Amino acid sequence: MRHSEFWERMTLHLGPGYARVWAATQVMAELDGRTASEALEAGVDPKVVWRAVHASLELPARER
Repeated sequence: MRHSEFWERMTLHLGPGYARVWAATQVMAELDGRTASEALEAGVDPKVVWRAVHASLELPARER
């Protein structure tokens, strides 16, 4: 998964105004206590970050 696909999915599920805010403020244990934005900036694979977001938002399995 590319960063652009990650952000497309975030926008799809959270909206264009809230996706980046959520990614910058929601801390997730699955990302070692980092936000999605921090994890991406640290070089974590966007697919790994998406899996953590997916679990946190409790999205349907088909959205994985």
